[in-house]
Amino acid sequence: MNRSKVKNKPILSNNYSCIDNKGLGKEYFAKKLLSHFMALRPRQWTKNLIVFAAPLFSFSIDRASLLGSLLAFILFCGTSSAFYLFNDVADLESDRRHPIKCKRPIASGLVSVPVAIILAISLLITTISVSLHQSLVLGSIIIGYSLIQVAYNLKLKHKPILDIIAIASGFVMRACAGGAATNVNLSVWFILCTAMLSLFLAVEKRKAELRSLKAKVGKTRAVLKRYSLSLLSRIESVVTNGTLITYALWSSGPQVNGASTHWMMLTFPFVLYGVFRYQLLSDSEKVREESEYKVRTERPEEVLLTDKPILFNVIAWGVTVFLILWLKSQGIIQ
Repeated sequence: MNRSKVKNKPILSNNYSCIDNKGLGKEYFAKKLLSHFMALRPRQWTKNLIVFAAPLFSFSIDRASLLGSLLAFILFCGTSSAFYLFNDVADLESDRRHPIKCKRPIASGLVSVPVAIILAISLLITTISVSLHQSLVLGSIIIGYSLIQVAYNLKLKHKPILDIIAIASGFVMRACAGGAATNVNLSVWFILCTAMLSLFLAVEKRKAELRSLKAKVGKTRAVLKRYSLSLLSRIESVVTNGTLITYALWSSGPQVNGASTHWMMLTFPFVLYGVFRYQLLSDSEKVREESEYKVRTERPEEVLLTDKPILFNVIAWGVTVFLILWLKSQGIIQ
């Protein structure tokens, strides 16, 4: 009787252990899967939404254009994520010493370096192959974007002015990819407006990073030592004017080879408010001390997702654009 009790105890214990390990195994697998997904930085994918701008601004919205834009969006998400993985591997040691970046999946050890490299290479090969199969122009844009990313990470991010231009060029290429994927001819004012807005966001990003450097909040980029707030403010003034002027010219209508209807001028106030609101968020430390304005302007995707006035402004802009599009399609306006 005693022997049977002794024999049964390990059996019950082992059965319990197996059940527990299976549960832990599922949790571990789910956590690892989520970590690999987060290593792709999905929050950054909002930047790629600009590929939908080409068919939207040209009023060429149909099933084919939406599918083409969606493909371009997916391709840029994959390509950009590949370089995020490469960057995190290259900056592994510095990220581990950073108070915030140390929590990234690769820096924290949740995603191993070999797996990250294999995943990055696989994504890059896949996106380039699919884009070339879809269109030679689209494939060339994806390859060009990839080459700029390589140049930026190896050299350009250490060069003042060129680093800002390199960041902005990525947004312009996204917009052009949207046109290539949907066979839409882009207005020169649309391309210039995209370039000016991209430069504006890049300058705002550097301004916020420079303030973090002055406040000694974690480690930051070496190139910031070549910048000053006064210089960036002067550059900001130029690109802000350029953004508003080029958008105004595009929205003026077909008379200046812009939008297909001059009614797009109704959307100009939203652009004006959006630019001014972004400048308000990146204003002096005194303003940023107020809880309402504690938004990290070095990350445009976070501003879009966390600042309610800008988010509502973008939604109102989009609704207005679609309303104008519908009224024009119905022949109510010209």
